[in-house]
Formats: sequence, C-alpha cells, structure tokens
Amino acid sequence: MLIKLWNWEKNWVCQQVFEGHTHYVMEVKVNPKDNNTFASASLDKTVKVWQLGSAQPNFTLEGHEKGVNCVDYYMGGDKPYLISGADDRMVKIWDYQNKTCVQTLEGHAQNIASVSFHPELPIILTGSEDGTVKIWHANTYRLETTLNYGLERVWSIGVLRGSNNVALGYDEGAILIKLGREEPAMSMDAGGKIIWAKHSELQQASLKALEKEEIQDGERLPLAVKDMGSCEVYPQTVQHNPNGRFVVVCGDGEYIIYTAMALRNKSFGSAQEFVWAADSSEYAVRESSSSIKLFKNFKERKSFKPEFGAENIFGGALLGVKSVSGLAFYDWETQELVRRIEIQPRAVYWSETGELCCIVTDESYFVLKYQPDAVAAAAENPEKITEDGIEDAFDVLGEVSETVKTGLWVGDCFIYTNSVNRLNYYVGGEIVTVSHLDRTMYLLGYIPQDNRLYLGDKELNVVSFQLLLSVLEYQTAVMRRDFDTADRVLPTVPKEQRTRVAHFLEKQGFKKQALAVSSDAEHKFDLAIQLGDLENAYNLAKESASEQKWKQLAELATSQAKFELAQQCLHEAQDHGGLLLLATAAGNADMVTKLGIQADQAGKHNVSFLSYFLLGDLERCLEILLASNRVPEAAFFARTYLPSEISRVVELWRVQLGKVNEKAGQSLADPKDYANLFPDYAASLQAQQMLAGERTKVIPAEDWKDIMANYERKPLEELNALADEEDLIDEPLDDKDHPIAGAVEEELEGDMSSKHRAGDECPASLEYAGDDDEDDKDYYSDEDLDKLLDDELDELDIIGEPSKPEEGKLLDDELDELDFIGEPSKPEEVVAGITTEDLEAELEMDLDNLKLDDIDTTDVNLDDEELLED
Repeated sequence: MLIKLWNWEKNWVCQQVFEGHTHYVMEVKVNPKDNNTFASASLDKTVKVWQLGSAQPNFTLEGHEKGVNCVDYYMGGDKPYLISGADDRMVKIWDYQNKTCVQTLEGHAQNIASVSFHPELPIILTGSEDGTVKIWHANTYRLETTLNYGLERVWSIGVLRGSNNVALGYDEGAILIKLGREEPAMSMDAGGKIIWAKHSELQQASLKALEKEEIQDGERLPLAVKDMGSCEVYPQTVQHNPNGRFVVVCGDGEYIIYTAMALRNKSFGSAQEFVWAADSSEYAVRESSSSIKLFKNFKERKSFKPEFGAENIFGGALLGVKSVSGLAFYDWETQELVRRIEIQPRAVYWSETGELCCIVTDESYFVLKYQPDAVAAAAENPEKITEDGIEDAFDVLGEVSETVKTGLWVGDCFIYTNSVNRLNYYVGGEIVTVSHLDRTMYLLGYIPQDNRLYLGDKELNVVSFQLLLSVLEYQTAVMRRDFDTADRVLPTVPKEQRTRVAHFLEKQGFKKQALAVSSDAEHKFDLAIQLGDLENAYNLAKESASEQKWKQLAELATSQAKFELAQQCLHEAQDHGGLLLLATAAGNADMVTKLGIQADQAGKHNVSFLSYFLLGDLERCLEILLASNRVPEAAFFARTYLPSEISRVVELWRVQLGKVNEKAGQSLADPKDYANLFPDYAASLQAQQMLAGERTKVIPAEDWKDIMANYERKPLEELNALADEEDLIDEPLDDKDHPIAGAVEEELEGDMSSKHRAGDECPASLEYAGDDDEDDKDYYSDEDLDKLLDDELDELDIIGEPSKPEEGKLLDDELDELDFIGEPSKPEEVVAGITTEDLEAELEMDLDNLKLDDIDTTDVNLDDEELLED
C-alpha cells in the first residue's frame, strides 16, 4: 500500500514515502514526458498520479470495478494518455489532463496482467491471464489481431524505443516478436528531395544543400530536416510518383496523395495497397483481396476483379497482380492479361524504359526482358494468346540465388541490397559488389549528376555511396557487345575507377582489354601472367621488386622455354631451389658451383649441400652439416662417404651428446679405438682414396649413357677386384677416369684370345685338326697346349679316377675340339648362356655318347687334400 522512492546515487537511501492506496500497489510507471510525475495501479480499483516531493497524490482515476494490475503512459507528444488494465477484464484509456476515461477496450476472458503503448507503432498491446496478447490500433482502438502461443498466462509485455520488437512473458517462457515493417517509410524523388514519416509526422530533407565533395561513402549525411506537418493516417509507406510532383502516404487501410512541395491533400481513399504506373498520372489501389481500381488524373477509370484474386499488386510498365496461381501482368490501358508466371513474388522492379523487369522472391530474383513487339504482334493474332497470356512477352536474362531487400534500376543495371547487408548491382549476368554495409539499409535512389547512390536506415539516417554513371554505361555497353560505345565512354571513366572496370572485363573474359584498362599494378601483373605476356610482366615485376612476382614470372618464363629470363627471375627472387633445378636440368656445372657458394652465404644449407654433393665436393658437404649443427647426420655421412673423417666427427658428436647425457656420449664408438665394430674400415679408407680422383672430374650430362650409375657400383668389390688383378690388368677407364661397364670382361676375353692364338709363328705340324675350314684354323705350341690343358681342366673341375688310355685319347681329342679362342671360363652365373650341364652334354656327344656319369669314381677320396690341391 506504500510507494517508496529510493536514491541509488546516495547508496539507495529512501528519500520519500507515498501513502494513499488502500490495497496492494501492483505497478508504478514514470511519465516519459515529465519525469517528476508518475502513475500507480492498485488493487483498490484506482489509478493515482503523483508528484515527486508531494506525499499526497495529484489526483485519482476511478472507473475499474476490480483491482487494477497494470498502467502505462502514451509516449507520443500529441496525446496526454494513460492506459490501465484490471481484474474486471477491462482495459481503459485515460486522459490525465481532463481526468476522464476516453475509451474502454473489451475482449479478454481473464484478468488483464499487462498493458503497453508501443513507442514506435500506433498500437496498444494488452496481455491477459487467458493466455492471449491483443493488439489494438492506437487511434481507432480497433482490434487488429490476437496472439496466442500456448504458453499459459501472460504476465508482462516489454517494448523498446527505436525498435519494433516486443517481448512477451508467460508462465511457460518468453517470446520475442517483431511487429510492423522493417523498412522505414521514406521516399526520394529524382531531384534529391527526401520525405519520411516519423510516427504520424511527415518531414523532408534536401540533398541539394550538401557539399558533394565532402561526402564520404557510408558516412551519415548531415541533412537539414524540415517538418511538413501531421498526417491524417499513420504512415506505413511513403512513395513519390515517377515525376516526383506527388507523394502518396498509405496506412490504416487508407491512402492520401499529397503535393510533394507543400503537402496539400490532392486525393484520398481506402486501399490495402497503392502502386504508381510508369505514367505519373496513373495509379492503382487494391481495396480487397478480389478488387482492384485504376485511376488516371485522380479519377477512377476502371475497376476489375482478377480471375484468381489479388493478394498483392505491383506497379511499373505493367500492372502486376500476385495470387495463388502466381504473378499476372496486365496492361494498364486495356486490363488485358499479358503474361501469367507461376512464381510467388515479394517485389517487382521495372527499369525506367520499361524494357527490363526484376522479379524478387524469398530466395532469389529473376531478370526478364519485356518484348512489347511480341505483345503487339500477338494482339493482331489471337491464336498466339493462351490462358496464361503471351508466351513470348518476356525473355529470361538471368536468375540469381540471392535475397533482395530493396532494389532499383539505373539504366540496364539493377542495384540492390541483400539479406547479408551487401550493396550490389547486376549488369548483364554479372554481379558487382559496391560496398559491405554495417547494418540493414534501404535504397532511396540514384542521382546521376552526383554519381551517388543514396540509402536510408530505419532510424531515418541517410548515407551515400559513389557509383559512377560512366562506369555503369561502360559495363552496359560491354555486356551488349557494343564495343564502339564502350570505347567512346571509357575516356570519361576516372582513373581511380579503371581497376573496377578492368575486374569487370576480366570476369567477362576480356583479359587483354582489362590489362589495357587497369591502373592497379597488382591486377595488371596477374593479367599479364594469365595472358603469358612476359614483357609486361617483367616490367611490372621490376617495378614492384616483389619476390613472389619474380617467382611467378620465372615459372612463366620456364614454361615458354625462356631459360635466361627464368634464371634472372630466380636470382631476383633469391629462389635457390628453383635455380638448382634449372642448373641441374641444363647440366650447367659452373652454375651449380656458383649456386652452392651463394646458397652457403645466404644460409640455405639444404641447397648448398645438394649443390656440393652433385659436384662431388664431399668435404664441403661434411663441413656444411657440421656448420649447421647437424653432427649426427655428419657422422653418418662421414661413415658412408668420408671414413677418414669419422674420428673427428665422432669426437664432436660425443661432446654434443655428452651435454645431454654424458653416458650416451661416451657410448659412441670411434673406429680408431674399436676397429672390430667397423667391418671393412681399412678397405673403406682405400676406397675413399680410389674414388677421390674420380670426384674431381666434372661429367657432362650427355655422357650418362656411357657411365655406370653410382648406385650400381660397389667400391669395396671394385677395390678387391683391383687387388686380385693388379698384376694382370688395369681397370679400364674412360677419358674421364670413370669405370666402363663390362670393360673388364671384354679385356680379359681379348687377353685370353691373344694367348690362345699362336699366329704364323707356330709350326705347321701343330695344325689344329678340328675343322677343315682354313679360316677357322688355330695353331699351338706344345708348351702352350700343355699349359692351357692344365688351366682348362682346373676350370672344369673334373674330379674322377684317372682316365684310361682310350678315354684319355678321346679326352685329348675332345679338348682339342674346344675352341680356346674365347674368354677364360667363368662361374656359371657369369658365362652368358653356357652352363656346366651344357659342357658335359657336348663332351658326351663328342666322346661317342660316353656317359660321364658311368665313369667309375668309387676309389676316389673327395677329401684327399692332395686331390683338392690339384
């Protein structure tokens, strides 16, 4: 029953107590137009108005039959109203100046729990324990709608100044809803005069007074606002006619046409919707879902009812009517159906010429071209007209999956804002983004003289963005493939806009023209690379001195086999890896040498290491590993290629590893101390010396076919072979001292052949009797024959009992048959195509099919050391 005033700035001190109610106080509201007064609602069935500083109420409002639960003030400046809700299920509107009840709202089935005047919209919201929220018109007090979300009783309603959102509190939860139109009631004519509605007041502002040079894109414009007066209806939409002389205000189911200059009432009527035709003197209104009226010069000319009804209407070159069957276009003059399209549009925008049309749906938009010639031809030939109108009336130019908020046409360019707050325009199938907006904006119009596009937001702020008419004209000409017009318009495009034009040309596939037009060095370089224009790309890369550009140019030059240019570009880019690839591919040892030095100086150890490794400078490779603190890798490298350096590297490795784990460091073995742990270590040192000479020679890449590959060589085996045959032959080397594959076998074969041949020096009595052909005769001395016989027997390794005389003679004959001109016998896997079984078969054939297996060897002891020595 008491109301207490607390001062939170003074540590919540209670400053005053208000007494007067005789029952519980349910709610208190401060007057938004006078913060020194407030109203209170009480279960004593009264509403009291108080003054700060006075302990007694100013006055009491009585009229409710039961306790009052809620109270609220009207926020507008034109009405001194209070609203209250009570347990008698009544809502009362009070004039607190006259202290009278001006209206009672009835309709709820239970106690009223919350009431509110909306701060932005002309509506009253009431919530009840019956679970419903009712919305009433604030001027006519007509019930507009009832909301029921099934969440039990309503207890609170929250509104926010500057927003159309409303919060509702229930037993079972809370809901946030959005009321009214998001889009502000604003309109701009072609001359730059803007009219908007602020509540029921109309205001205007002009762009002519602005200094155009000082306008910044996206910045709020400092407009001088002028009040035009109050409107008889609450404006929901404001719209200029095409020539800008008149403006129509729609709201509360009515429309009023005013003169744009002085806001004089020119015409009015009832309408759910209002649209202007392309002709400024024509307009149409939708009175209901089935009736449309057409007017000319403010006089009704025709009324008709569309076949499928009218949910919405759209103005422009043709009258558009939305119904359940889709969108139907009608001729303004004859009201004849031009075309019916199965689509559910949200908006329709026509270009000024009436040639292009954009149909916007919830998820996309379609750009159509109107064909008036086809329509005229069909009018003369009724057979071409179907129940859906004239099929050839429109051509579809494009479809874009994007949600359009607001749009307008400038020439052949459709400019629009979308659902993600981007300002784009569509021209000939191409979408160009003008700007990314930081909030939802709505298009007002485009002024060609200013080359600027104007937009407004729901707070009635106006911003601007530059959009050059010359750019739009140029892009339109390009899309129409009218290059003569495009070339004529291009000089009028400012240089700072050339890059935007160039991007547009690039997207259209005209990259060469884009390169000529662009003023952005980065863009020009990219275009030059795409076009393969080395000269332009080289000049641009030289100007920018960008490492990335040099690399791109090097890649392009390589693809065009311009290797000198590629090398220069790689040097400029300090791309040592690319230079190494180029040098090795060209077999340029000098370039590899220089690259190794440069990479080493630049700290590119991987490239310098590989360069020296390819050149055979293993000592330098080892030093690079050590210098880069790769001691373990250096140790294994030395073990593989430079065994003489193992001890030095192992000592360094011990020191390094000992810093981490001393025991682990001491566990590393040095071959000079533990030779048994390093098999063939001594031989590897000799192999290192043997190969050292080879590494100093540079081998041209063209000789690769004649040289055994390194991975096929086995240095230790080569070293052993050299030791075994040191007194017999020298290892054949090419002119670069590299072993020649197969040369050893060929030389041995040649040597044996020369030993076997006796030549002209042999006596005639020793003529070989194996073949009568004079060309195939060979001659031997007795000593040579005996020696060769012993050698061949050793090679054949025939072990058995001594042959009988007859068998000995046959064996001698058979050995005579063997032609010793060829190379010495080799193990079975070495002698190509000849095996021991082949030799035995041939011997048996020549010995009159004597089977070697039949020779009795039972008395032969295979373990006899003397026999083994033989």
